[in-house]
Amino acid sequence: MPADPHATREPTAPADDPGSSWMLAYKHGDERAFDRLVEHYSPQVFALVTRFWGTERGREDLVQEVFLRLVRTRARYEPTARFSTFLYRIVFNLCANQRERERLRPALSIDAPWGGGPDGDAREPAELDAPGPSDRIERDDVVGAVRAAIASLPATQRMALILAKYEELPYAEIAAILNSSEKAIKSMVHRARENLRERLAPFLAEESA
Repeated sequence: MPADPHATREPTAPADDPGSSWMLAYKHGDERAFDRLVEHYSPQVFALVTRFWGTERGREDLVQEVFLRLVRTRARYEPTARFSTFLYRIVFNLCANQRERERLRPALSIDAPWGGGPDGDAREPAELDAPGPSDRIERDDVVGAVRAAIASLPATQRMALILAKYEELPYAEIAAILNSSEKAIKSMVHRARENLRERLAPFLAEESA
């Protein structure tokens, strides 16, 4: 029997996007595919949550909630974008909503490679090189100033900067994650950097004096 040209075709995932393939398999009942998603993406999700939200308690609960959202949305999932775009949009929405409720202040460095380890953990710069007491005090001062500057950024600006700097995503994908335009994201990242420079200027001037 010839195929019905009007029949709806099941969407397929791009060959270079295993996350979409696993999510589609999970949608159709393959529970092992969900295990693959958790194993592959949980370090990235944990690092992204930490960079946005900080090192306060509750990160693990938020990461768990991200994957619970995948469970709840699997019946409706369609691979209309890369899986990382779909996943990071969930992360951003949860982080922004949670921070608005609890007004948590993030603890991250602008330049340190937070979350870069294989376990996705994010440590402060002062923890990385085990410096002496005086060096540690100076580094703590820097980290404290950066914390305050990062905490002052609007949620969307902060996430745009994180995705551009740490995840090294193209502006087009960041725009898809944040439901914006590529031009707006470029402007947003630029404003975020300028805001950080402005807020850190007094501290940097004091350090160089």
